[in-house]
Amino acid sequence: MHWRKSGWNHDHNRPDHGRIVVFFISKEEIIMNKQAEAEKRNHRKLGQQLELFLSMEEAPGMPFFLPKGMALRNKLEELWKEKHAQAGYDEIKTPIMMKQQLWERSGHWDHYHENMYFSEVDDQRYAIKPMSCPGAVLIYNSKLRSYRDLPLRYAELGLVHRHELSGSLNGLLRVRSFTQDDAHLFVREDQIEQEVEKVLHLIDDFYSLFGFSYEVELSTRPEDFMGSPAIWDQAEAALENVLERQGIAYKVNAGDGAFYGPKIDFHILDSLGRSWQCGTVQLDFQMPEKFGCSYIDQQNSRKQPIMIHRAIYGSIERFMAILIEHYAGDFPFWLAPVQASILSISDAHAEYAKAVGEYLQKAGYRVSVDDRSEKIGLKIREGSQQKVPYLLIVGDKEMQDKTVAVRKRPEGNIGEMSLGDLLKQFEA
Repeated sequence: MHWRKSGWNHDHNRPDHGRIVVFFISKEEIIMNKQAEAEKRNHRKLGQQLELFLSMEEAPGMPFFLPKGMALRNKLEELWKEKHAQAGYDEIKTPIMMKQQLWERSGHWDHYHENMYFSEVDDQRYAIKPMSCPGAVLIYNSKLRSYRDLPLRYAELGLVHRHELSGSLNGLLRVRSFTQDDAHLFVREDQIEQEVEKVLHLIDDFYSLFGFSYEVELSTRPEDFMGSPAIWDQAEAALENVLERQGIAYKVNAGDGAFYGPKIDFHILDSLGRSWQCGTVQLDFQMPEKFGCSYIDQQNSRKQPIMIHRAIYGSIERFMAILIEHYAGDFPFWLAPVQASILSISDAHAEYAKAVGEYLQKAGYRVSVDDRSEKIGLKIREGSQQKVPYLLIVGDKEMQDKTVAVRKRPEGNIGEMSLGDLLKQFEA
């Protein structure tokens, strides 16, 4: 049983005046309140209301992104590219479809072929990639590598396809076509722990931008593992050493590692306290061996690199769904698909509204102009329903003074501003 205070009773005519009134809340009521709040935040409903994406029968599990959804998606991808460039990653792109023999060699065929899609080209079987790692390995093997070249950090926003049962499909959370924010690092054995530490810091940097806290799991050797137990023990010890040295609290999830190596999984906590598995760091001694990856060491001998697989968003689509529900569609200014909407009071103000829109677009902001012949109250109401951070109203006075009347979400009216002052407001 939980309780809450209602505060002081200010009714002087009641005998309990001045006392604190306590109401008891049952566990069932708390659950019902959470369920109601979760339903209000349902990303499928908000995705339609905010015109972000559509799910259609013509392509089950393969979402259609609308212009506003693409604005949000592009912002996430721009952030990803910028931070990875700063962290020393090189971006690559690998084919969406490769020969079946490649997947047999990588081990994905034995462990994953029931979830894969196939095609035939020139009498040869091809597989549509369910993940991007074999392509990164082929790029690594395309030239001779030296110990001085390592670590090599390849990052890829890779479109992948996986077969999911139709009954399990769920908006952007469970799809058949999605973009993984993969990276594959090729490292020397003496670089493993240092590189994993850098990945953990990068993941923390990303999640802090969105206000996410998170929990960490170390997932160990599964029953259908590849390779020798001794190699697995070495890999698990390396990941555990990093977590211990960084002082990161974690749980052990025994037997839930990938078939090629142990992993560290990140479970982010949203504004309702719900847990979502997103980021992962996986240590892999197996795939470099299967593909004969090597580098020339200081003694001019061939050595095998170790591969680190990692993702931060997990997938762009799923991360978008989590963000929609986390923020209830009320995105922070920097992330909002439309950051400001200019609303004209009448047709006479339409040209000025367009001029303001062009000015803000040139300044680098995502804006829309509502110059319809509709009442301003309707425009404000619809802009509020679209959860636009700033509504900029222009009429006779604003057109004459070269200003805008500013409504900021959720404060409401914050006054009239020049365009220069508006930019300072945006930058604050």
